Amino acid sequence: MSERFVLVPASYVYLLREGAGGTEVLLQLRQGTPYMDGHWAAAAAGHVERGETAYDAAHREAAEELGISEVGLEFAFTMQRTQHADPIDERVDWFFTAWSWSGEPRVVEPDKAGEIRWCPIDRLPQPMVPHEAHALAHLFTDVAYLTFGWDA
Repeated sequence: MSERFVLVPASYVYLLREGAGGTEVLLQLRQGTPYMDGHWAAAAAGHVERGETAYDAAHREAAEELGISEVGLEFAFTMQRTQHADPIDERVDWFFTAWSWSGEPRVVEPDKAGEIRWCPIDRLPQPMVPHEAHALAHLFTDVAYLTFGWDA
C-alpha cells in the first residue's frame, strides 16, 4: 500500500495595474523566511487555514500582508505541484488577480518581506520563486489547471 500524501493548500493574490510600459504586477521580495528567502513572489500569499475557503484566504492575506481591503478578486487558475525531493509533500495553489482594492499596498510584515515593487509582467525581477514564475507565464491564458514539479 502506498503512503498517502499531505495536501497543503495556499492562495496567491496578484495585484495588477496598467503602467507606462504595459501591465504591471505587485511583487514582494521574500526576506527572513525559511522558504525561498531572497526571491521575488506574489505580494500577498499564504496557506489556507482550517475551515477557510481559498477565496477567503486570499482576502485575509491581502489584508495581513499589504494592509488593503475590498480586493476585487478574480479567479485565475489552480496549480497542483510537488517536489521530487519530498514526493509526499503535495501542494494545491489557487491564484487570483485583482485590478481594484481599497487602501495603498504597503509592507505590513517587514520580518517576512524586504520590499514590494510594481514590475512589468513581461520583465520580472530575478530570482523569482520558480512555481510563481511558471504561474505568471500563464496568467493571461485560458488555462484553468497547471502542474509544476512533475517531469514533462
